[in-house]
Amino acid sequence: MTLGTSAPATTPPDRSQRRPRRHDDAHHKALTGERTLNVFTHGFLAVWAILVAVPLIWAVLTAFKTDSEIFSSPWSLPAQWQFGNFVRAWTTASIGTYFVNSLIVVSVSVVLVMLLGSMVAYVLARYEFPGRGVIYYAFVAGMTFPIFLALVPLFFVVQNLGMLGTYHGLILVYTAYALPFTVFFMTGFFRTLPSALAEAAMLDGCSHSGVFFRIMLPLARPGLISVGIFNFLGLWNQYLLPLVLMPDSDHYVLSQGLAVLAANQGYRSDWSALFAGLVIALLPVLAVYVVFQRRIQEGLSVGAIK
Repeated sequence: MTLGTSAPATTPPDRSQRRPRRHDDAHHKALTGERTLNVFTHGFLAVWAILVAVPLIWAVLTAFKTDSEIFSSPWSLPAQWQFGNFVRAWTTASIGTYFVNSLIVVSVSVVLVMLLGSMVAYVLARYEFPGRGVIYYAFVAGMTFPIFLALVPLFFVVQNLGMLGTYHGLILVYTAYALPFTVFFMTGFFRTLPSALAEAAMLDGCSHSGVFFRIMLPLARPGLISVGIFNFLGLWNQYLLPLVLMPDSDHYVLSQGLAVLAANQGYRSDWSALFAGLVIALLPVLAVYVVFQRRIQEGLSVGAIK
């Protein structure tokens, strides 16, 4: 008796083998989407960099040309580099005087606002007292207040104090103008700093001011550098406040001087000196950004991570 061979039983497909394939497909789609996003992001940044860099490079090259070359060959390199344009802008157009005025006013204002702002921010971040929230949100509200609405009363206040058209008058206004942003930025930064070191210093007999200046302020150096650079750039480019509070031409800051230079040199057709003055005004801003750009990123990232 022979037994009939039965057909081999069909085994069900192993579904576990399909899961890796689906997982690989999803991973591949995710990588493709990420690459597409990276290409789009880098392309957008490249276009943005071109839009920013091309006018800047063109202005710098134009500052070394003669007036005839500016109109005859605006996109070519200078036939001969005219360094005398900068000398003429610095001396004849008084850009040197305006530059020094801006440097004095902005430097002193940044030092004052960093000192006062960090002290206020430290108290708001580390001490509990009635009205702390009201004071903090008053500074935050000051950031949103349009400055041009306060120009008329500000003018009369500075005039009644006898500080109209003076360096110290503009320095005080600059300090008050930049104080809300500094307090807002540094309050959040001081809250992220560890309090164990301050408590240990207090146990060792250190005073409150000693804890602030010896321990907390050095720890907040990345934030101080970041907000200091922002304040410097904002005050250096300020035009509305000095226009109202500096009526004397001998005390003009650089933003006012550039406006005067544009008007005067336009009538004189001295366009080369005008572009040279523009480049002189841009140099401090570019220098600060190039030198301290890593510091800005470190300060912002440290405050965000902590």
